[in-house]
Amino acid sequence: MFAHISSLSYTSSISVSSTISAFLRFPKLPFYPNRSLRRFSMEPPTSAAVDSIADKLKSQNLNNGKRVKLEELKWDNSFVRELPADPRTDNMPREVLHACYTKVSPSAEVDNPQLVAWSELVAEILELDPKGFEREDFPLKFSGETLLDGSMPYAQCYGGHQFGMWAGQLGDGRAITLGEILNSKGERWELQLKGCGRTPYSRFADGLAVLRSSIREFLCSEAMHSLGIPTTRALCLVTTGKYVARDMFYDGNPKDEPGAIVCRVAQSFLRFGSYQIHASRGGSDLEIVRNLANYAIKHHFPHLEKINKSETVSFSTGNEDDSTVDLTSNKYAAWVVEVAERTASLVASWQGVGFTHGVLNTDNMSILGLTIDYGPFGFLDAFDPSFTPNTTDLPGRRYCFANQPDIGLWNIAQFATAISAAQLINENEANYAMERYGTKFMDEYQAIMTKKLGLSKYNKQLISKLLNNMAIDKVDYTNFFRLLSNIKADPAIPEDELLVPLKAVLLDMGKERKEAWSSWVHSYIQEVSTSGISDEQRKASMNSVNPKYILRNYLCQSAIDAAEQGDFEEVRQLLKVMQCPYDDQPGMEKYARLPPAWAYRPGVCMLSCSS
Repeated sequence: MFAHISSLSYTSSISVSSTISAFLRFPKLPFYPNRSLRRFSMEPPTSAAVDSIADKLKSQNLNNGKRVKLEELKWDNSFVRELPADPRTDNMPREVLHACYTKVSPSAEVDNPQLVAWSELVAEILELDPKGFEREDFPLKFSGETLLDGSMPYAQCYGGHQFGMWAGQLGDGRAITLGEILNSKGERWELQLKGCGRTPYSRFADGLAVLRSSIREFLCSEAMHSLGIPTTRALCLVTTGKYVARDMFYDGNPKDEPGAIVCRVAQSFLRFGSYQIHASRGGSDLEIVRNLANYAIKHHFPHLEKINKSETVSFSTGNEDDSTVDLTSNKYAAWVVEVAERTASLVASWQGVGFTHGVLNTDNMSILGLTIDYGPFGFLDAFDPSFTPNTTDLPGRRYCFANQPDIGLWNIAQFATAISAAQLINENEANYAMERYGTKFMDEYQAIMTKKLGLSKYNKQLISKLLNNMAIDKVDYTNFFRLLSNIKADPAIPEDELLVPLKAVLLDMGKERKEAWSSWVHSYIQEVSTSGISDEQRKASMNSVNPKYILRNYLCQSAIDAAEQGDFEEVRQLLKVMQCPYDDQPGMEKYARLPPAWAYRPGVCMLSCSS
């Protein structure tokens, strides 16, 4: 399929966004030429394997519900222990060579820091005693003013492609990882403070963050988790008591904003760029790529160390020699394939819920398939495939909603290139990883859309027409699918009543558009009426995958406006609502409403990367 994979400037020729844009009857947004994907299948785990996993889970020590104090956290710090360090420990901006990280402590100035909000769900994962959040010294510890006992803070070195161009060294410019803790289940969790001061990777920036962006990251991290989408998490958010100058619109008019710090939590913050930076430097740094791959497999993909020869992970390359490669013969190939599949599943879940990341540079791509680095993100309100929440991306809309599937593939190609440069995988294995991305994405996206419509099987024509109609009339993405579950599977419904269940989202339409929608609803009723599923069952099923509540930008802005005046209650209320996005929450209906007119002012729906 691909002639050669040898450099970090490699560009894929596969397109998967056609699976979305083909549904829309207007020209596809330019990114890649279309090319069909060969499809392979990988068999699911055997029942014996599933039983083995279940037995292992049962045997885990569940800690009997015990919660620990901050001083009792069990630190392991394998990243620092097992990977090469920068010999310097100062935070002077510079190029860091032959190292995966720099030991550096938080340096943000604080003045009576305050706890804005915290996540009980993350506290449960870490097994933290909720009373710890009431401690007077809690804001001091999670602003970096005083260190947690046992932590070994560092900033990670990585590179990346930004807007398609190789940017060289990037790294944690304002995030400092405190270290890794192990809970009673043996799960490894990294704690990281974002906005806590300069590191060697800060370049010309100050290493700080403002309350505005920190609230958005805190809330969206937890909202995405509750939607069932893989993501980094957020334990808490504190203000620093200091102000930070930011030019939000890059128009030469900076203003002082309240400073803040988010404690992010993930099993790993390794990203594609963690491997790219060392591969780009070549020579002895290629050994670091191998070391990082071994580290990731050991701690985060341990099952790949134990796989046996099996036809379920073999594939035909389709080349003239028709060679077959067994992934069990190369753990690195199996690893890259799994990273590709996790990434494909992640992007499919974004498309299903109408989420646009905004800055899908390779340094913002997690090897664990997590949503990472919440900058200018946005959920679709009015359905627009070209929507981007990032003002920086407006000229070409590289990272718009419809392009995300292609961008995911392009980024996988860069990741595979880095691993290939270290001679850990060959060309056929790299190509297969990209094939698997395309296949996995299409399978997952089709399954998601089938469930969203409550269909018994995938119907491309029906879904294509629906998305086309939604794009023409700029229909609210979230509310439409939620209301769709109210349609009755009764072909005898009178023509003038077909659109009644959808009237709250089908607004200001003329006769022609009403007829188009009536035609679609009629076809939809014909389809669901043959499923044999009752209206009640279908409604419950659809509502379990179509959220009522999403973190719309205007909701964030309302919470930000209040918080900047010292009132954090709306942040806490939004967190509570977004933790149950699929439930009908009596009294909370206002959080499911269409955006008000003020929501479309600059700075609410369109955001820059400045934070």
